[in-house]
Amino acid sequence: MTVLVTGATGRVGSRVAEAARAAGHGVRAAARSGPVLFDWSDPATWADALRGADAAFLAHQPDVGAPGAAGAVGAFARRAGELGVRHLVLLSARGEHQALATEDALAGAGVRWTVVRAAWFAQNFSEGPLADGMRESGELVFPGGEVLEPFVDVRDIADVVLAVLGAGERYAGRVLEVSGGRLLSFRDAVAEISRAGGRELSYVPVPAAEYGAALRGFGVPEGEVAFLVELFETNLDGRNAYVSDGVREVLGRGPREFVDFVHEAVTAGTWTRR
Repeated sequence: MTVLVTGATGRVGSRVAEAARAAGHGVRAAARSGPVLFDWSDPATWADALRGADAAFLAHQPDVGAPGAAGAVGAFARRAGELGVRHLVLLSARGEHQALATEDALAGAGVRWTVVRAAWFAQNFSEGPLADGMRESGELVFPGGEVLEPFVDVRDIADVVLAVLGAGERYAGRVLEVSGGRLLSFRDAVAEISRAGGRELSYVPVPAAEYGAALRGFGVPEGEVAFLVELFETNLDGRNAYVSDGVREVLGRGPREFVDFVHEAVTAGTWTRR
């Protein structure tokens, strides 16, 4: 099987590509730069990326619920069907009502589909701007309040995606929810990282609007800032404070433990000040 992986340089896409290669599949690792060019905002890049693929993993940027995502994913899925792609797996998010239109667009495209709705990624603590802040300042500044989340290891998401693609019709037309196995607050997560790393780290909850100013400082475009502020205000209201069984259903095992992810990242020096 040849798998097109969109967002192949991202947290999930890179692991999907790695898992597919490990399973012996051909991989078309698509991104805005590299040998397989792909851009959600440029339909001219779609056909070349899709051609020759049997299946595809869809990770819409900047978010599955962002303005324009439904139209892009629906059009892409129809083009994929025209080019002979047999199965599409969309990465979505638990509890994100903004993503429902995108999921519906995929389901209506006439191609075998599966949606994988994920909890908050454990790797958000170890990769990207949140990790940078923790490493440099010793603080996680984020609008997560004291809500509970079952943080999911992105390697579990990748394993689920590969199992779904290898299972034929079994998960066709299904929405699978994947999470970690334990509820933690953002404060709890930072405390676990602090204990494992032997470095004092703190969690500083802030209002979503205040965090929007930080996003602008990271260089996030204004339109994306407005969307993300709305997303944080809605999705981080406690609606996701439950554990999902998708990992066990598909893989026949429990999800990776957050504490194991933390110890691996500490060993790699992830939160060591540079």
